[in-house]
Amino acid sequence: MEIATLVTIGGIAVLLILSAFFSSSETALTAASRPRMHLLEAKGDKRAKLVNRLRSEQDNMIGTILLGNNLVNILASALATSVLISLFGETGVVFATIAMTLLVLIFGEILPKTYAFRHSDKLALIIAPTFLLLVRLLGPVMSALHYLVRSVQRIFGVRFAGSQEWSATVEELRGAIELHRGPGAMARHERAMLHSILDLADVDVEMVMHHRRDIFTIDSALPTSKIVEEALESPFTRIPLWRDTPDNIIGVMHAKAMLREVHAHTGDLNALDLDKIATPPWFIPESTTLLDQLHAFRQRREHFALVVDEYGALMGFVTLEDILEEIVGDISDEHDVVPVGVRPQRDGSYLISGGVTVRDLNRRFGWDLPDQEAATIAGLVIHESKVIPQVGQIFHFHGFRFQIGRRQRNRITSVRMTKISDVDTETAD
Repeated sequence: MEIATLVTIGGIAVLLILSAFFSSSETALTAASRPRMHLLEAKGDKRAKLVNRLRSEQDNMIGTILLGNNLVNILASALATSVLISLFGETGVVFATIAMTLLVLIFGEILPKTYAFRHSDKLALIIAPTFLLLVRLLGPVMSALHYLVRSVQRIFGVRFAGSQEWSATVEELRGAIELHRGPGAMARHERAMLHSILDLADVDVEMVMHHRRDIFTIDSALPTSKIVEEALESPFTRIPLWRDTPDNIIGVMHAKAMLREVHAHTGDLNALDLDKIATPPWFIPESTTLLDQLHAFRQRREHFALVVDEYGALMGFVTLEDILEEIVGDISDEHDVVPVGVRPQRDGSYLISGGVTVRDLNRRFGWDLPDQEAATIAGLVIHESKVIPQVGQIFHFHGFRFQIGRRQRNRITSVRMTKISDVDTETAD
């Protein structure tokens, strides 16, 4: 065999190694853990910083990989074809096609990508310096190619939308959360918590607030001793004070501040100054998102806000604890009034209080009931049925059987829910 042929075969081997380098680089740089790379960069790892820089220039990175990989593969195939033609004549083209297909597929694609996928973080850190240099060297070529590609796309009417990096990141996080599987209710609860954090920006305070009928208020015109007595009997720490009408909230009294004043006046209740004790009420619109309200609570260092509608009418109140409960679930202490809530029945049904929120049910049982139009299970029944149901009336929707248990005036106070397997369209009995 001639020396030139041997040199050509050696060149083919080098090109196959380069093909493996580009293929493994593609897999390693794209599959490497983003959180781990950012953590390493924060700790001062320069190679992790290079990996993150390459990812921030993803178009150039992918373009360099494709350009390099196609270049070395085509060149290797051309050299192999010339060698085999010189050895076997025209049939060498067939041999070259078969041989290079197998060589590129096995040694240039499958083996390097399999290894890179299993050791993506380690390999990404190793190849990042070399690959970044390569991206910089091919920068002008890639810029020209990007311009050409975009020009062709414009000819065919393809337009480039604005950045959707944030939404894509959120969807990626949701997908990762769903992959978090484990035995028992603990894993389900953890998934619900993580999903709830991502949902804070999409949920308004009206979905978690306490209705105005549940607000414990005190008439500021009452004698001071009576106000103190009612405050001590109340299960709440922060108590709104009203004047003239219950809707005219003039301040919010903190029980601890009241006790300080009582102590300062050595128990003389008549000497208390309610205007000094009470803080100005904080009103927020019902359309405020939980994320915005959480930030507002932190900035103002307050835990209590009154919710009003677009006309300024009092709707209810929301606390910092309500937002935290939206994430972690119910938080109860020794002063909380324990609600009836949800009671499983022997026949597999659930006896549910009308005030239980749909989101809590979804979180607790892994259901998928809609919560966009109604916050509570009673509201969901009314929304779907389009009527104020009577006691004993039965409805079927969203894969459940709803039977009205109790009602007070126009309020549904108890619903029996039974999960069913086959549901046609929404019907009412």
